[in-house]
Amino acid sequence: MNVLFVCTGNTCRSPMAAALFADLVGKAGKKGIAASSAGISAYPGMPASPESIRVMAERGLSIRDHRSRLLTPDLIEQADLILCMSRSHLRAVQTLGAGDKGFLLSDYAAGDKGEIEDPFGRGVTAYRSCADQLHAYLSQAARIV
Repeated sequence: MNVLFVCTGNTCRSPMAAALFADLVGKAGKKGIAASSAGISAYPGMPASPESIRVMAERGLSIRDHRSRLLTPDLIEQADLILCMSRSHLRAVQTLGAGDKGFLLSDYAAGDKGEIEDPFGRGVTAYRSCADQLHAYLSQAARIV
């Protein structure tokens, strides 16, 4: 199963989500689940933000090698499940043909309609808060897949 996480620039939320999710499913012993990420307005090849790298390192995870990718119809097609950070990301995913495999992360994981707030430019505390929020939803999502 290929799980694609989608945000805006693919330097903060979605790479953190992919790393956290991969760690959670790995610790749960689930095999055959791959996590990746992309952004609806990503500039390809950009590294994860320094704050994202730092916050993931604090959790024992590395996203130092991450490079941003622009969301494309091919990525949509390759994914089995697409989890979006906000309603605008979900609309973009649907526009590119996701059909019934695109969801708001919070809705898929917990049945609520909350959005994962973008921490970009707001300091490391906002990134930690974002990672906490992601972890809570992803813990539930990892049980479902």
